[in-house]
Amino acid sequence: MVKLVNTLAKLKRCKILVIGDLMLDAYTIGKASRISPEAPVAVVRVIHEETKAGGAGNVALNLISLGLDVAILGRIGTDDAGEVLKKILREEKIDVTSLVAQPNYKTPIKNRIIADNQQIVRIDREQEAPLSKEIEEQVIASFSLLFEGVAAVAISDYGKGFLTNALLQQIMQEAISLNIPVITDPKGVDFSKYRGTTIIKPNLSESYAASGMPKDASLDRVAEAILAKTDAQTVLITRSEAGISIFQNEEQRIDCPVSIRQIRDVTGAGDTVLAVITCAIACGVEIQEAAELSNVAAGIAIERPGCARISIADMAERLLDGDVITKVFDEKNIFALMKMLESSSYVVLDLSAEVDITLNTFRAIQTLANLENLKVVIYLQKEMSGLNLIQFLSSLHEVKYIVQQNESLNRLYQKMPPNEVYTIQEGALAKMSSTMEVVTL
Repeated sequence: MVKLVNTLAKLKRCKILVIGDLMLDAYTIGKASRISPEAPVAVVRVIHEETKAGGAGNVALNLISLGLDVAILGRIGTDDAGEVLKKILREEKIDVTSLVAQPNYKTPIKNRIIADNQQIVRIDREQEAPLSKEIEEQVIASFSLLFEGVAAVAISDYGKGFLTNALLQQIMQEAISLNIPVITDPKGVDFSKYRGTTIIKPNLSESYAASGMPKDASLDRVAEAILAKTDAQTVLITRSEAGISIFQNEEQRIDCPVSIRQIRDVTGAGDTVLAVITCAIACGVEIQEAAELSNVAAGIAIERPGCARISIADMAERLLDGDVITKVFDEKNIFALMKMLESSSYVVLDLSAEVDITLNTFRAIQTLANLENLKVVIYLQKEMSGLNLIQFLSSLHEVKYIVQQNESLNRLYQKMPPNEVYTIQEGALAKMSSTMEVVTL
């Protein structure tokens, strides 16, 4: 876990190109308190309705939440749903200049009816229509500008007809010529159309279907067949609660387990995995660590309703949760702490002058937590950070994080100054003024 927290520091801002099928996700949320007299079905009293970007759009939104710049290539219809979808993406600062509107094509809409936090039915309005030849040629002609400055490409295929064989071949050729990694979430049984992709990420059932092998065939043989069909460097097979298995030519299989607390809604979990894998690979993270990070993100996503968006802060908090020692930060993992504090207010309690932690210290910590109602960060000099002391402070609910090194604290101050800095003098909580003078409370 600590290693993965350190890996988060490698995730830098870069540009990702998302290519694939777009759809509008609608949510009708309400309460079901009675059965209809007309049929044995629940009557849902609507409380709230909302729309979000789905399909490749959800991948793009997850990448935005990870702090990346995103451009998207996809198709919408010349209809109201297409305009709503474009507006949602534009408002998220996603580059939508390459979206194409195809006449007589209806933007897919998936409306999920949710009652009492449980999805009870989904209503789909969609059509599988091939991309018109004219638009296909127009898109391919734009590739030289489209791929400019791109660190990685994420392909999200939902089988709606936008990703034609010709378009996929041109995407792969352009990416290979520019040495840009392509991470593909496939659809259907013909994986040969993705030949040239760097990484292909099917789920378990898709893998067996694409390999043409029976269900009792070994997963290793299935992956071997997919590698041969796609000429990919890596096959990542997502296996639901069993995690992710990694296969590469002449390399030993790697299984990455996933930790799930509660399955609430699996909607969009595959999009989350694609986004995190793409982000990590674009930033030079090794494939195993990328898969492990995506497992963490997917585990969080399925605990939340609908298509959840996962941030670096979410992953950092999950990785650090559950082990009190991982509340401690130094130069190696201060990045994770800064991410978790980005949207929070916090105070620092400087215990660098405290030789012994007394009952008064404990009371001061409690007072500070109650007084400010903010997250409390403890600063300790490294030489006074014995294991027993750290274990004691980490075990306190009021103490959220502990910083050990002065350089780390300075980095935190420069990035996001605390609301206040406190110390303890003569057993009493004292506040440091802006001139660093001590003001006893």
